[in-house]
Parts: sequence; C-alpha cells; structure tokens
Amino acid sequence: MAAGGSTQQRRRGMAAASAAAISGAGCCRLSKIGATRRPPPARVRVAVRLRPFVHGTAGASDPPCVRGMDSCSLEIANWRNHQETLKYQFDAFYGERSTQQDIYAGSVQPILRHLLEGQNASVLAYGPTGAGKTHTMLGSPEQPGVIPRALMDLLQLTREEGAEGRPWALSVTMSYLEIYQEKVLDLLDPASGDLVIREDCRGNILIPGLTQKPITSFADFERHFLPASRNRTVGATRLNQRSSRSHAVLLVKVDQRERLAPFRQREGKLYLIDLAGSEDNRRTGNKGLRLKESGAINTSLFVLGKVVDALNQGLPRVPYRDSKLTRLLQDSLGGSAHSILIANIAPERRFYLDTVSALNFAARSKEVINRPFTNESLQPHVLGPVKLSQKELLGPPEAKRARGPEEEEIGSPEPMAAPASASQKLSPLQKLSSMDPAMLERLLSLDRLLASQGSQGAPLLSTPKRERMVLMKTVEEKDLEIERLKTKQKELEAKMLAQKAEEKENHCPTMLRPLSHRTVTGAKPLKKAVVMPLQLIQEQAASPNAEIHILKNKGRKRKLESLDALEPEEKAEDCWELQISPELLAHGRQKILDLLNEGSARDLRSLQRIGPKKAQLIVGWRELHGPFSQVEDLERVEGITGKQMESFLKANILGLAAGQRCGAS
Repeated sequence: MAAGGSTQQRRRGMAAASAAAISGAGCCRLSKIGATRRPPPARVRVAVRLRPFVHGTAGASDPPCVRGMDSCSLEIANWRNHQETLKYQFDAFYGERSTQQDIYAGSVQPILRHLLEGQNASVLAYGPTGAGKTHTMLGSPEQPGVIPRALMDLLQLTREEGAEGRPWALSVTMSYLEIYQEKVLDLLDPASGDLVIREDCRGNILIPGLTQKPITSFADFERHFLPASRNRTVGATRLNQRSSRSHAVLLVKVDQRERLAPFRQREGKLYLIDLAGSEDNRRTGNKGLRLKESGAINTSLFVLGKVVDALNQGLPRVPYRDSKLTRLLQDSLGGSAHSILIANIAPERRFYLDTVSALNFAARSKEVINRPFTNESLQPHVLGPVKLSQKELLGPPEAKRARGPEEEEIGSPEPMAAPASASQKLSPLQKLSSMDPAMLERLLSLDRLLASQGSQGAPLLSTPKRERMVLMKTVEEKDLEIERLKTKQKELEAKMLAQKAEEKENHCPTMLRPLSHRTVTGAKPLKKAVVMPLQLIQEQAASPNAEIHILKNKGRKRKLESLDALEPEEKAEDCWELQISPELLAHGRQKILDLLNEGSARDLRSLQRIGPKKAQLIVGWRELHGPFSQVEDLERVEGITGKQMESFLKANILGLAAGQRCGAS
C-alpha cells in the first residue's frame, strides 16, 4: 500500500510538473491563441456605504433603521416583525464615519492594476435618490470621490509603466456620456444628439461617434470633465435639491503598445458609473417632466434587476437589450470586467423601503459571475517590408547561374548594411507581414518559449542572413506562384467569354431593318350605333324620301404618313353621325308630349331613360302644375341639361318610330 501510495504521489507530481510546464508555455502565447480556454471566473464584489444623517431634515433625531455589525455585515429592522432584524453579508461595509479615502482604498484602488494587464473594470454606484451616490463618485474639492482619485492614480501608473526604457507605451483617453430618458447623449459634445450602442464581432460594446479626449495629466482630465459635468441633467425634488435625472458613465480607455517585437497591443477599459436613484413619486412629488424622468429611471433600474436575476438563475436569455443602461452594462454584469458595486443607503426610517430594496439588489448582484480576460492582439502592420534583390529572390541553382565564377569561389560575402533601428535588429523577419497570422504567432510563441527555458542556442528569429533569405525567398516564390495562377485564370476566363461571344454571333439571325417612326395618336372614341328592325330600314330605303338616313358614316378616308416625311400629315378621323328627318322628329316629339300629359306612371316607364322614380316625379309634377306645353318642360322635373335632353329625344323618337313601323307592318 505504501509503495502504491508513493507511486501515485510520483504520478501526481509528474502530472503537476507537466501541467505547470504547459501553463508556463500558455502564458507566453497571445490571448488570441488561448481564447479557446475559458477565463477564470471573478464574482462581482459588493460594498455597502451608509451615509450619515442629514441635519435639518425630518427624522434626523430618530434612531437609525440600519446598524453595522462589522466591516462586512450589517442588520436592518424587519418590518414584518419589529423584534427581529434582517442580516446581510457583503464584501465590505462602510459606516457613517467612513471617509472617501476608505472607500476608494478598500474597494476601488485594487482593480486599477487590471487595466495595465489589458482587462476591463467597472465601478457602479447604486441606491435610492438622496442616498449619496453622486457624492461617492464625484465628492467635493475638500473630499474628492472615486472618479478623481481613480484618474489620479491611473494616470500616475501609466506614466510609470510607459516611461522610456519600459517595454510598453501607454496612452489614456476619456469619454463621458449620460443616459437620459433612454437616449445616449455625449456630455463632451452635447450637439451630437442621440447615439446608438453597437456590438462588434468580438462581443465588445461600443458607441460609434462618441467623443474621445486624450489625457496625459490630471489637469487635462479636469479641463474636459468639469465642463462636461455641468451638461448633465439634474433637477430638484422634495428629497434632493440636486437630484440626478440621468445615468452618467465615464469611460476611460488605456491603450498599450509594445515597443519591441512581437509588437503586441492591449486595451483596457474602466467604466465609472453614477446611476440615477430609484424614486417613489408619492414622496418626491414629481409632476410633468420630473414624473416622466422618474418613470424612465425606474424602468431602466427594473430591467437592471431583471438582468441580475436572469444571470443568477442561469436563464438562456438575459434581457440586456431591453434598456440602454443594461446594454451598456453588458460587459460589467456577466461580461469580462472586474466589477465593483457600491450600494449607497440612508439611515432614516422614511427611506426604510428603499434601503431594503437596495440591499436585496446588492445581495443578488454579488452572486453574478464575470469572466475577465486580456484584450491583446498582434500588430503585423508595424513590421516594415524588406526590399530583396533579384539574386536573393532566385533559387539556389538560379543564383549560382546568376553569379560569376569568381563569386562562386569567393562566396557571397554579406554587404555592409546601413545602421538599422533597434526594432529592425530585434525583428529581422520584416517580410512576414504577408504570412498566415496563426503561423506567425506560433513562431513567436516558440521563440519566447525557448528564451524562457534558457536555451543556449541562437533564437529562432535571429538566424543568419542566408537562412533568412532562403525563408523569404520561399515566401516570395509562393506569392509569385499565386499571382501566376491568378493571371492564368483571368486569361482562361477572357478566352471563354470570347468563345461565347463568337458562338452568339454565328447563331444570331440577320438583323431586320428597323421600322419607320410613326406618330402614336390618342385613343379614338368608341363607335356607337342603334340597332333597328330590318323592315324599318328596308322601308326607309324604298320610300321616296331617300335622304332620310338613320346612321351615316363620315370620314372613311385617311391619309397615311409618308415614310420619308419628317412631320406626320393630318388625317381624318372616323366618326358616326346620327341624322333624323324633320317629319319623323316632329311626329316623335308630339307622341312623347301626349304620353307625358296623358300616360300613367307605367306608360311613362316605357320611355327610354325613365325609371320608376322619375315616372312618379313626372306624374306628381303634372298634377301640381298641369299638362306639359312642350317636351323641354321635362327639364324642370328632372333637372337635366340640354345635351342630355337631346339624347333623350333621339333615343325615344327612334324607339317610337320603330314601334310604329312594326305595328303598321
């Protein structure tokens, strides 16, 4: 058993050693290669700050409803049972006598070092209105808050790490925005309007068009930050004379660029967020615009609580997109940032419900898990190109033929190169920018691995010039081969297009001569004719009055447009004209007049264009005014125009004449 135990211990020791070696090798790799590994978790750290009583307000002499037990726990009275208390445990608790320096040094300052490692960090101030969030974040000239202290220390760190002789060059930029009624407004440029929130392919949240100001000292920060702070929306309520009506977000970005090969690049972001407080409109007395502002604030904070609950429950969908605030905090809650939540509470009993709500939210938030990682990438564009001679681009046989016999005997001594910069001496493979990034990263990681193990041999990237030339010649040959294949492909495509065009010309029929241009006139009116009995037409043709024609076609002739003429000639239009003999017209008018004066409503309906309603109107008019003296008096009854009366007479006269002829036959 002892031997077996020792064997197992040896195996475990070997496994641990191999794991350590693997982890050491992995540390040399770039974060892009190790992106498949899941980063270690980091829980959201929660600190609670209890502000002191505000003198001169109602309830200042009452005992507090919250009492701190130690540096990490507190208790609050249970509103359901006054003999019991509710206890809460957090990462830190700061009582009434705590100073701004205590809060900053205990909770905020430790996360600044992660920015220099290319990781993100965020600090959120949460709590009801009037609990001291803005004082915690901004403070006063006598007691500066988290934001000025963090910027002062961060700028000092960047100056030290980016000094001459250090491997990294650092730069710091700042952006300042507010979320007011679900609108993202740039406080550094208020005229920019509502901005949109986007997400790039790597899952990073960004705001296109947001102003970025470079800062190198704390004086630069104050020059940009103080005027922008005055652009933030504030208002007076019953509980707070300068109540924040929007969520303010200060974004500080730290960019790092490696001065030596492999010229890596890191980016770390620091979010300093002053959330607007939740409000009870019954106590704040908000009306009008203040009521609308409090509604937008409470809605965004409600969505923030839903996001925390979804993260704690492991739901498949987290409602980040339901609010602009949660969309912007996507990296801080459940993302890749080291997050600190500072919950501000008030000791007065009138804030009891708001205090319990803030403590419950803080207790749920400390269960949220983030996974920070290093935002690191490589800069292949920094490597400058190397101009090679024609002999260096040729292979060994071609190079021998290009050299003379004397050069073969003496060899090819290396020419004296011009003094190069330090980056060129340490990075001789300056033509590798066109190589596959994965292969280049593997070569660089292998070189660093050999250097970390104390290899006595020459580094991989510091090989002699002849080997470098051979490697670069191989790369050039591959590029030339690719270009040759592309050129051949273009030639084949051009040849295929020419063949298709030739086949199309061979099979294409002879082109027809285009037709002469003809002027298109408007649509002609439809020809109308009245169908009459055949016997009536025959009798009219046999009668001595041969000039009586019912229908007569006019304008049958038409002049065609000449093909050579530039302007079309006028042509007669076809039309049909109705002609009635005077005797037939007078006889028809008399019969219509007799029918109007003596006929009943049923008889009147036999006339053309006289319906039941019009027939009743004619009979009623005749009873009131007497008989009709002429047919035109019908206009008084129906209100028709003269043109309509003419068509009415023609239609009825033809009908009566046809009926008379048929009866006679």
